[in-house]
Amino acid sequence: MLKLGDDVEFRGLRYRFTALDGDVAMLAVSGKPPVSIKLGSLFADKSFKILDSAPQRRRITGPSMLFESLPQGVRSRARWLEGHVTELLDGVPCNADPNHEAKRIYNPQLTTPRQRDLAKMAELHELGEDFSLSKIQRLRRAYERQGLLGLIDQRLIRRDPVAGQTDQRVVDALVKVLEHNTHQSTGTTDRLMHQVCKELDTEYGSGTVSLPSRATFHRLVGRLAEGRHATGSARTRRTLAQQPEGPFAAVYPVRPGELMQIDSTPLDIAVELDDGVIGRVELTAMVDIATRSIPAAVVRPTTKAVDAALLLARCLTPELMRPGWAEAASMAASALPYRSMKSIDERLAGAAAKPVIVPETIVCDHGKAYLSNTFKSACRSLGISLQPAHPDTPTDKPVIERTLQSIGTLFAQYVTGYLGSSVERRGKNAEHQAVFSLLEIQDLLDEWIVTGWQNRPHDGLRDPFTPSRVLTPNEKYAALLAVSGYVPVPLGSEEYLELLPAETRVINSYGVKIRHRVYDTADLNPYRGQKSGMKALNGLWEVRYDPYDAGCVWIRNHIDGGWITAYWRHLSGSPQPFGEDIWAYGRQIVAQRGITRPSEDEIRIAVNNILDKASPPAKPRTRNRKDRHAAARNTAALGARRPSPHIDQQLPKPAPIPQSETTAASSAEQAVDSQKLAKIIPLKIYNPQEKADEWW
Repeated sequence: MLKLGDDVEFRGLRYRFTALDGDVAMLAVSGKPPVSIKLGSLFADKSFKILDSAPQRRRITGPSMLFESLPQGVRSRARWLEGHVTELLDGVPCNADPNHEAKRIYNPQLTTPRQRDLAKMAELHELGEDFSLSKIQRLRRAYERQGLLGLIDQRLIRRDPVAGQTDQRVVDALVKVLEHNTHQSTGTTDRLMHQVCKELDTEYGSGTVSLPSRATFHRLVGRLAEGRHATGSARTRRTLAQQPEGPFAAVYPVRPGELMQIDSTPLDIAVELDDGVIGRVELTAMVDIATRSIPAAVVRPTTKAVDAALLLARCLTPELMRPGWAEAASMAASALPYRSMKSIDERLAGAAAKPVIVPETIVCDHGKAYLSNTFKSACRSLGISLQPAHPDTPTDKPVIERTLQSIGTLFAQYVTGYLGSSVERRGKNAEHQAVFSLLEIQDLLDEWIVTGWQNRPHDGLRDPFTPSRVLTPNEKYAALLAVSGYVPVPLGSEEYLELLPAETRVINSYGVKIRHRVYDTADLNPYRGQKSGMKALNGLWEVRYDPYDAGCVWIRNHIDGGWITAYWRHLSGSPQPFGEDIWAYGRQIVAQRGITRPSEDEIRIAVNNILDKASPPAKPRTRNRKDRHAAARNTAALGARRPSPHIDQQLPKPAPIPQSETTAASSAEQAVDSQKLAKIIPLKIYNPQEKADEWW
């Protein structure tokens, strides 16, 4: 092996190899200029040969955690042996002084390995160490193979086999049983032992392979089933089995909204849905991966497709400050660039410190609410790419899974009526402590997201240049906004209606019927009995409706354009509005009476009866639990819904209401007031081309 400083013979002259420039070797000789020659030509020349090679000092082996865990005496002797072994290999001990001169007997260029081994054995005998020739050779080979650990008694670093001395056939059968029990109910170790015995008898014959003792089998299960939860939580066991093999792939978005995730989970809080009605609700949230912000989160009795669609509207809408919120929760007092954003989007005036994020891609699971046509059409109308995760692959959307857990630990456990994450963690009569209604829980959650979550340092938002610094979601949003920019997407009435569920209907002489309810208005007169002309709809008319408000529907005018708002024919006869849940339950009650096709009036009367039963009574009375839950879900849905857009048009006057019902029907009268409608003021949309013209 040619090294710098070696003496070589080339074409009858003796040179010293002094330098290497790429593949060009520099050969120097006293009294003559140096010679430059390529290594390939030098090695190919028949006159070239290495005359002498200077001994090279081997570097001291760096410490390892395994070596440092050994006793001090063992480590010291290993270092002492390393010096002698490296002298055999290189001629110079690795732990000798820098000015140490190599002994001639240990020079690899002048002696054979056996000569050096014999010389080292004699030297160690003079030091009082009893080393045989075979032991010295064994230490030299072990050092070349393992390094410093080869000079240690191997019993000190012995690696115990996982299965010990157990028959390998028993180990293979146990692994097979553990994999089979992944999706089975959890049992004891004795059940695993019985299944392994049965597996061995089936595979090799009865009694051919004997099982170890019960204690040994329990220890074997503890080693092979570590991390599998073989006798623990079945849910955790299934989750661990769904992890993909190999390293997890990671996606790193660089702008807000580039990648978002959505999911729902039961909220561990007992909520007072109505007077005396206690129930649990579901939390549906959306999280931005780049900033870990939660732009929208809603609490509903049951998540439906319309809830997921309307969640997009909340994501694109600024969160306004509410009475009672601290001034520190406003966007003007936060880390967000309020002034520059407000100059573009006037809606941010008086907004809370929660960013407005326009989704580009949303990852969801295979829930019915997210794969429904309503949610898909909402994403399509807003230009959002919807990507369903792989089945049974929680690693496809881990951020929203962890975010929902964080909401449970950071928010839910501090709320009165907290039920715990499981029955084992639930307090005594915890559901009886529920004091908040659904609207109050929603308001508390909104305030906590603005003041708590958005301003809490998140471990997933570390600065790449200063990893010790942890950013908050608002700080990360402000940092990315300086690079990606901010373009608001205000939602008008057209966009809002596109988020509602749709059906196709015929415009009859009496109006449009949806869910056995008749909707009519004078604006339908030119189109009664006519086809829409849309071949794709088979001549039917597109109708949009709000499941949480049965008061009106919107019919798309396929002939003249725009939308036609039609109101329910019995709106003035119902003392209060109601949603889709209460209407469907009313149909069930009537159907139970033996009526095959209930009429609209019968359903309306049944609905009013349920609302009367669920209203606060003058004195306690016994009510049907199913009736109370249906009315409670309806009340929660009506109270939490956002105002619907109104299409500019004249509305028909409702039928006169008796004086005795004036107070009860005041809300219905306001809904159908035909005199004036609130004027819609369109929000200003940022036009970059227009701004560019102003600059130039």
